[in-house]
Amino acid sequence: MIKSIKIKCSDGYELTGTLYAPSLVKTAVMIAPATGIKQSFYKSFSTYLYVHGHGVITYDNRGIGSSRNQGINDMDASLTKWGQFDMTAILEELKNQFPNCSYHLIGHSAGGQLVGLMKNGLELHSMFNFASSSGSLKYMQYPFRLKAFFWLNIVIPISNLLFGHTKSHWFGMGEPLPKKVGKQWRKWCNGPGYVECELGSTIKDHIYGNLNIPSQWLYATDDGIANEKNVRDMIRVYPNLKYKVMELDPRKEGFEAIGHMGFFSKGKAPLWEYAIQWLAHNTNKAQ
Repeated sequence: MIKSIKIKCSDGYELTGTLYAPSLVKTAVMIAPATGIKQSFYKSFSTYLYVHGHGVITYDNRGIGSSRNQGINDMDASLTKWGQFDMTAILEELKNQFPNCSYHLIGHSAGGQLVGLMKNGLELHSMFNFASSSGSLKYMQYPFRLKAFFWLNIVIPISNLLFGHTKSHWFGMGEPLPKKVGKQWRKWCNGPGYVECELGSTIKDHIYGNLNIPSQWLYATDDGIANEKNVRDMIRVYPNLKYKVMELDPRKEGFEAIGHMGFFSKGKAPLWEYAIQWLAHNTNKAQ
């Protein structure tokens, strides 16, 4: 069974998600999306997990896609709220839909960065991330670093000033972003450790230091954002996490490119076996 569902967050906000419920469930997975990326992008990947017996929930973060319930300039959404409220609510719904399972998170970029903000994240049994890193300008290579600097420090603030939100869709970077999302994205990528720059100050309630679950961090060698240094810079913010880092070389994997987005695209289906193997290994350990 595959169907659209509504998920209510603890602050009352309602998200739109998609439930993938096989008749026999091996384990349950929440797919946490990248910044500004709609759940529809993960449809083929989610269907693949579903066919292999995994219960799945995908969703749009508040202010994105079908989870935007008002004008974007009126949205009080932020990266912090995506982690604290949206991701927490999705895991609660996963538990409700698939009781007596082991629960896993598959994160894409921001989806793996924000796990430490979840109020129930300690109930996860494992985490599998692709292209999740601190995104720090400091560790990006030239000339990509110049493009990233222009985006973060010129486009985002000017767009927010002129339009009241970030026009990321004009630059092929997903959906338009609520102002606070763009503002935090800019701030966090200009420092080390992404969310780390606000931990203990504006963000006091988090579990980054408490998570000790197994985790797999994949990155592509042709990804200008999530390079190895930035991946390890993000892992550093989870000091007690059990982790493995895996490099994907597009040519060795049989592709011309993978980049920051490619892993989840339909044309990269052979790469999905890495996720299947991870879930099989960690489902057995959880049970």
